[in-house]
Amino acid sequence: MIIPFNKPYMSGRELDYISEAHSNGMLAGDGPFTKRCQAWLEARMKCNKALLTHSCTAALEMAALLLDIQPGDEIIMPSYTFVSTANAFVLRGGVPVFIDIHPDTLNLDERLIEAAVTPRTKAIVPVHYAGVGCEMDTIMSIARRLGLKVVEDAAQGVMSSYKGQALGSIGDLGAYSFHETKNVISGEGGALLINDANLILRAEIIREKGTDRSSFFRGEVNKYTWQEVGSSFLPGELIAAFLYAQLEDADRITTERIARWKRYHESLEQLEAYGILKRPVIPDQCEHNAHMYYVLLEPQIDREKLLNAFKQNEIWSVFHYVPLHSSPAGKRYGRTHGDLKVTNRQSERLIRLPLWIGLSDEQQDKVVKVLKNAST
Repeated sequence: MIIPFNKPYMSGRELDYISEAHSNGMLAGDGPFTKRCQAWLEARMKCNKALLTHSCTAALEMAALLLDIQPGDEIIMPSYTFVSTANAFVLRGGVPVFIDIHPDTLNLDERLIEAAVTPRTKAIVPVHYAGVGCEMDTIMSIARRLGLKVVEDAAQGVMSSYKGQALGSIGDLGAYSFHETKNVISGEGGALLINDANLILRAEIIREKGTDRSSFFRGEVNKYTWQEVGSSFLPGELIAAFLYAQLEDADRITTERIARWKRYHESLEQLEAYGILKRPVIPDQCEHNAHMYYVLLEPQIDREKLLNAFKQNEIWSVFHYVPLHSSPAGKRYGRTHGDLKVTNRQSERLIRLPLWIGLSDEQQDKVVKVLKNAST
């Protein structure tokens, strides 16, 4: 039987809420379910404002607009991330400046930030890889001292925290993903968390095609008009209805994923002791959400051979990002600071194991057995 890499989870209320949204007679954005989702995020994440978007990519693009990124402005970020992290700023003419990552968490190495800052630097974008928080105290201290903005790419970080603060709620802005491969899902979907209250009104305008429509519906203006550049970043109500069912169940979803994550972690302890791989590292100050379980193979292990062994055994395991600095667009639109040797090395050693709610003990045991047999 095939063991898929991911299996989207439904908590049970999604279809009921979709039917309710239809009965409400409003399927466009910013209906009752959108408002419920936003209120849930604001209360749980303790941000000043949460705005649902149709994707995390959209949330990042809103962030670039909010920060008024101009051609030539530089944005410091890791190269080991999804293309949207960089593309959102490149669309405004920004220049991604790629720096290296930590070898254990694969998060942006905060010790390299200051040396990468130039007079054109506008923002820092830490990416919380696998839902494990970056060193946000240091990053925020650097940003405040140098007058830079911080946009957290917390696409993988819903229900994770750093020193008790929800990921996405620490920087000036934070971006979430509810894509079907994430923990809490709506198929496609995202949210922008606005922690700097001064950015809320403009965020609403940018999200509503550049109009003050939100202010109009609150009775703050007698008509709404085009105020500045913006786009249609809203999800529809059916998406929000599905998402709300997931948010209601977010604690249980997280608990069940962590149980699966811990079982992998315990099962692979021996292979780490044998020098075959390294398991994920979770710093003491971080609470993670078990978004993924990955291993870093030691240099003597042939990753392609291992992936082929998984495929032959009907296990869908994958590697992850091709570093952006080595991509055609990354070379064209961005630049690097430093040699990024850790990024290059770790990206070639990483594999991600199947992880989803409902993954059985027997399936996990098979994954571990194939991994062991193919690498020893």
